[in-house]
Amino acid sequence: MNYNFIHSKKLVLKPFESNWASEMVLNPAIIKDKKSSRIHMLFRATGPWEKKRAEGKPVPYPIFLGYGWSDDNGESWQFDTNRPAISPKVEMDIDKILIRNYKGEMVVNYSNGCIEDPRLFYFEDQCYVITACRMFPPGPYWIKDEPTQCAPEWISTRNNPYGKAASENVTVNVLFKVDLDCLASGNYDKAFTYVTNLTDACFGEDRDVLIFPERLMIDGQPKIVMLQRPFNPSAYPGINEELPPSIVICAADKFEDFSNPGLTRYVLAVPKFQWEKDRIGGSTPPVKIGEDEWLLNYHGKQDAEIGYTQSFMILKEQKSGMPAVTHRCPERLAIADQDWEMPNKFKTPCIFMTGLIELGEELLASYGAADEKIGVLKINKAGLINYIKKFKA
Repeated sequence: MNYNFIHSKKLVLKPFESNWASEMVLNPAIIKDKKSSRIHMLFRATGPWEKKRAEGKPVPYPIFLGYGWSDDNGESWQFDTNRPAISPKVEMDIDKILIRNYKGEMVVNYSNGCIEDPRLFYFEDQCYVITACRMFPPGPYWIKDEPTQCAPEWISTRNNPYGKAASENVTVNVLFKVDLDCLASGNYDKAFTYVTNLTDACFGEDRDVLIFPERLMIDGQPKIVMLQRPFNPSAYPGINEELPPSIVICAADKFEDFSNPGLTRYVLAVPKFQWEKDRIGGSTPPVKIGEDEWLLNYHGKQDAEIGYTQSFMILKEQKSGMPAVTHRCPERLAIADQDWEMPNKFKTPCIFMTGLIELGEELLASYGAADEKIGVLKINKAGLINYIKKFKA
């Protein structure tokens, strides 16, 4: 079906010659600068990193974030193709996997090997980015998807102090502060400050972490509210039902509290329609559309043949407890339908939005196509919301 409120799809970046973005570019986050007309973009990229190859191991492919920008509301884009904006350190020594956080403390560096799938957002006037990180880089994972194939041998010994973050190279979601002025000027070393890990590897794979851009009243208290997509939701205390990967919600007083194993988590939404049978997860940070209503872009995966596609739901804040889903579109609103969006290295089709911002009456979305390229599209905000509100959850 052709949805007339979705328009202006276009390719804006494909892999380019380099040692950090020659294989793929994808999953871009975007944010509007509050002090100028610039839209900033951080995108995921990878290429062969021969200088960190260990004897007997495949060539590692660390995941980097590159920088791009638009000064005309997303009509045209420019990119810094000379260097990444932020790079993993790729340390292999057990005692060097550390990083200085925003308090000046040396903490475990969960972003040592991969910094993936950025989501940019403002919270209390500060710009942040959430990233899905791994302690070690993979090899050519589109050929062999083995997360530990480039990891050091000590990960499987009793000397490993990092648990599953090392032994299984499990994804840990990390929050960074972002200085947009430094980013725009190319002063990348000062653009990112490590804040904390938002998830704990002991619960297994967990991705698609999103934070509401303001505190919500939860049982009468102002809280930071986070969405996440654990591969196994029942690994968390309090979620007793065996579920496929689903959207989970939780609240805390400060960012550091989200990785607390004792934090109470609730299931917000589970796979419901055929096209999301395998999993669902949040895609882009929630957009406020009313005094107590939020638009949430989310993705579903049916199987390896249908792949990842995008839709939307509406959440409403409650007088007690967490926000609840009030409306949910049963249809796939964004699918791969352009030649440049079709699978290549990866055989599973994939349209994966990681950025969504308001531009007047329009929404600008940024997305990864086929896990190899970057596109943008526009959505008429009122048209989309009116359509979603046709479908009660």
